[in-house]
Amino acid sequence: MNPFHKGRRVGLAALMLLMLVAGAARAQSPLQVTVILPLTGNGAFLGQGQQRTLQALQAQVNKDGGVGGRQLEFVYRDDQSSPQVTVQLTNAAVAQRPAVLLGSSLVAMCNAMVPLVRNGPFTYCLSPAIQPAAGGYMYSSGTSTHDLLAADFRYFRSRGWTRVALISSTDATGQDFQNGVNAALRMPDNAGIQIVENARFNQTDVSVSAQMERIRAADPQVLVTWTTGGPIATVFKGIVQAGLNIPVMTTNGNQIFEQMDQYAEFLPRELYIATSLFPPHEGRLTYEPGVEQAQQRFYTAMNEAKIGIDNRAALAWDAANLLVEALQKLGPGATAAQVKAHMEGLTGWAGISGIYDFRQVPSRGLGIANAVVTRWDPAARLWTVVSRPGGEPLTP
Repeated sequence: MNPFHKGRRVGLAALMLLMLVAGAARAQSPLQVTVILPLTGNGAFLGQGQQRTLQALQAQVNKDGGVGGRQLEFVYRDDQSSPQVTVQLTNAAVAQRPAVLLGSSLVAMCNAMVPLVRNGPFTYCLSPAIQPAAGGYMYSSGTSTHDLLAADFRYFRSRGWTRVALISSTDATGQDFQNGVNAALRMPDNAGIQIVENARFNQTDVSVSAQMERIRAADPQVLVTWTTGGPIATVFKGIVQAGLNIPVMTTNGNQIFEQMDQYAEFLPRELYIATSLFPPHEGRLTYEPGVEQAQQRFYTAMNEAKIGIDNRAALAWDAANLLVEALQKLGPGATAAQVKAHMEGLTGWAGISGIYDFRQVPSRGLGIANAVVTRWDPAARLWTVVSRPGGEPLTP
C-alpha cells in the first residue's frame, strides 16, 4: 500500500476518533443555568440561603437523572446587593443567549433586570415584590406582596383590627408596599379600615423613635412594618423602646430563621407574617394532594441538607423546579421563546406554594388563594399558620 494513502487513512481514523470523543464529552457536559444572587452586601442573608437551597435542588435533580441526560449545574454570580452590579452581570448573561436565568433576590435588583431581558432569556426573579407585566420574559416568585397585603387586611378586619398604622422604608420595597396598601384599601370589604399613621424612614436610619412616637399617639390596633434585613431590626427596637404592645405584621422577606434568632430579644410579642402555603401546617389545614406531596418532597430535601424551611428557601424552590421541568420537557436545547410559551400555558402545576395557573395569573401563577397568615412561635421556633388561604382566621 502506498505509504501516503496509509498515513492518510490513519490520520482520518484518528480525526474521527477525536470527533467522537469530543462529541461524547459535549453530550455529557453539564447543563449550566446562571443564577444572579446577592451573596454579599445587605441582601446576603437572602442570597446565601437561596444558594444553599438551589444546591440541594441540583443534587436532587442530578440524582434523578438530570436534564435530558445531562447533569444540572447552577452557576452563581454575586450582584453584591447592588443594582449597578446586577446590570453588569445581566448584560454579560444575556450576551451568552441562554434560554433561562434565575435571580436576583431583591426588588431593586430585579427591577434593574427587567429592561435587559425584554427579549429573553426567560428570567425568574426570586422576590415576590416585583409586579412584572404580562407577556414578558420576567416572572416573579411566590405569592405577590399585593396579595399578601390583601390577606393581611382580611385577617385584620376579621379580628376587628380596623385602626392600622404603617411604617415602611423609602426604597423600592417600601414603594411596592405603599402600592399594595393602596390596592387593598380600594377593596370594598376594607372600607372600614382606617390608616391612622403612615410613617416612612430611610434604610440607613439608626433610629425610628420619632416615627414610633407618632404611631403610639395615633392609638392603632395593629402595626404593619415593611422592610427587610438590618432595617427591620431598627424598627423592632423602636417598637420596644416606644412601649408599643400591639400586634405587628411584617413582610415575608423577614420569614427567615436566622433573623428570628438574631432579633429574639426585641421581637414584638405578637409577630405575624403573611406568606405562601409552604409552611408546615399538620393538624391545622390540608391542601390539595399535589401541593401536600410537593411540600413533603421539599421538607425532606431541606431536612436532609440541614436547611431551614423558611420563605427564603421557598422562593427559590418552586421557581427553580418550574424552570428545570420546562427544560426537561422541552429539552436542554430549548430557546427562551419556547420556555416562555410553555410557562404562559401552564396550569394546574402543584408546587409548595400552591397550585400554579399562569393563564389566570400571568408572570406569577399564584393569587390571594395562595396566601396564609402565620404567627411566629419563639418557643416552638416555627411559623404557626393562623389563617385559611386568603386570610380568614382559623377558628381557635
